[in-house]
Amino acid sequence: MIERFAASKITQLARSFKSVAITGPRQSGKTTLVKSLFPDKPYLSLENPDVRRFAQEDPRGFLGRYEQGAIFDEVQRTPELFSYLQEILDNSTETGRFILTGSNNFLLQQNISQTLAGRVAIINLLPFSTAELFHDQQSAPNENEQILKGLYPPIYDPGIPPEDWFPNYLRTYIDRDVRQIKNITDLIVFERFIRLLAGRTGHELNLTSLAVDTGVDTKTVQSWIGILESSFIIYLLRPHFKNFNKTLIKRPKIYFYDTGLVCSLLGISTEEQLALHPLRGSLFECLVVTELLKKRTNAGKPVNLYYWRDKTGHEIDVVIDNGVTLLPLEIKAGKTINGEFFKNLLYWNKLSGEKKAYIIYAGDQEEQRSNGVNVINWFEMVKREI
Repeated sequence: MIERFAASKITQLARSFKSVAITGPRQSGKTTLVKSLFPDKPYLSLENPDVRRFAQEDPRGFLGRYEQGAIFDEVQRTPELFSYLQEILDNSTETGRFILTGSNNFLLQQNISQTLAGRVAIINLLPFSTAELFHDQQSAPNENEQILKGLYPPIYDPGIPPEDWFPNYLRTYIDRDVRQIKNITDLIVFERFIRLLAGRTGHELNLTSLAVDTGVDTKTVQSWIGILESSFIIYLLRPHFKNFNKTLIKRPKIYFYDTGLVCSLLGISTEEQLALHPLRGSLFECLVVTELLKKRTNAGKPVNLYYWRDKTGHEIDVVIDNGVTLLPLEIKAGKTINGEFFKNLLYWNKLSGEKKAYIIYAGDQEEQRSNGVNVINWFEMVKREI
């Protein structure tokens, strides 16, 4: 079993809170991880119709069988349990009693906010990070291969080929998860919408353009974006609003949590196709952004990532807001350092007064320039604290 970096944080939370909820996309390894961390707890999957029926029809009797605690997998399927869980937890001082998992953040968060606030710790578990997969490796893995394969656990163990796994994953997601969240009548149109979004990876979210291309209204597009966000298919990178006396772009940028899924949606199946594809730069950017996301979520920290762009076209791919300081990052898919790489960073540092910045690229050469800009390989960025 590949070691998950989130394991230590989950164990720590289970010693402090009465219950821990682990959310994340379907097939991200939640079940495998919680079973290994809490081997003595009974495991119940609420995807199982018989188990779910018992929990729905007699929640008090169901929980009474597991008074000493249990792992409840896909718990968002039975919202009836949460009120009864609240009562049990309120009458106990024991920590780590119930471990809850769910592949839909919206439903789980909604029920927790109503009944279990203050009693449960929440952490997201995303697919593998490259640091988890290649922690013993000194040199960077092939970024094109990594983009194509993605980082979902079944691609690596048991080793299902991406071209077989992703279409089935998408079909299962649409047929099962989407129906749970919202009653979408035309799933074919919804699937077309996801494919259109894949072609906009790394670009600003334009609701009107998406509505026109999909053939639905903007309210529907907004609703569907919420579904994809809550089920960990896409991530919206919000703009940083610190003004510096400039008019700023205020629309978020679209990223998928997994580049392998994007490649599948776009019909990219070989490294040769990827190398020539017009979205290769955006896909590399997506890989780096999601790696930064995983570093934060695996540590149980709030995500402090933004981007910055003004109306004149100056843009910083990622701004890390550390509260006191802002750290700008430029992401470049090329392997050769180019003078153009520095232009926006130097402009932004002059505007903001910050002294430090990073260029994250696909090459191996590392540099620390006198102007405060550090050039670093993307895999080195994954392994370091920056």
